[in-house]
Amino acid sequence: MYSPITPQSPPPLLPHHHHHIPSLLSSTAITRRSFLLYTSLSTLSPPRPNLDTTITDRVFLDFSICSNYLRPDRTLSDNFSTLCADSVPLGRLVLGLYGHLVPLTVSNFKTMCTSYSYKNTLVHKIFPGQFFLAGRQGRREKGEVKVPQDLTRNIESVDSKAFKLTHSGPGILSLCLSENDDEDDIKLDPEYRNVEFLITTGPGPCPQLDSKNIVFGVVLEGLDVVTSIASIPTYKPSDRIRQFNDLAEFLGDERAQNARTIWNKPLKTVYISDCGELKVAKPSLTPSLP
Repeated sequence: MYSPITPQSPPPLLPHHHHHIPSLLSSTAITRRSFLLYTSLSTLSPPRPNLDTTITDRVFLDFSICSNYLRPDRTLSDNFSTLCADSVPLGRLVLGLYGHLVPLTVSNFKTMCTSYSYKNTLVHKIFPGQFFLAGRQGRREKGEVKVPQDLTRNIESVDSKAFKLTHSGPGILSLCLSENDDEDDIKLDPEYRNVEFLITTGPGPCPQLDSKNIVFGVVLEGLDVVTSIASIPTYKPSDRIRQFNDLAEFLGDERAQNARTIWNKPLKTVYISDCGELKVAKPSLTPSLP
């Protein structure tokens, strides 16, 4: 018997979830924009410079405190040997130098140490929580540095590549350029060589020194000595004196600059009692940055 086939009803159409489509498209668009932005930034960002901070040389600086150096009855014939025979040792800094990165700066600093040109010279400025200065040029009887005549002219002081390292924390050794306070008549000498240096004392970095001074080494041993030097009290002018000084400078009074030379001077006589080079069996040591 004939039985007609009853056509089946087509399956119901699933509802179109139109509300999901904008969300999906939006997510895709954001991902694409992020990828394009990342790609463009990666292309535009300059590669980080490859800085060779291999320690090629080691030198030492011994620091002491002399209680008799500023005594009122001292005579012209007195010097560190006679005045500071009973000085109190603070300790030794061992400094690692980056001879591959800035060879001229390192060579000159080594020469200053091995020729004992830094010996019996003063730490003449201490900036609490930042750094201290040493190696100021001038008269030996005043505890200032006399530079050897054959010291090489340091052309790295005008080479932008020499200013790449930063003053990232305590114990950074740097050739002092922006903070240099040598007298103008000394700087104008054709034979002038900059040998003033600074060491950061921490506890934090000193970004104000970056790109202005040449980092060429680091303290390997003796950060406790750095801390001891940083804790020595210094001369701090009152706010009123600072205001008068600012006014005098604004009016062009040269005495304003002369007056500032004693600001941040340590109230105790801190000096480099000895210096020299430390010979090691393997001159190229593991790169070290604090």
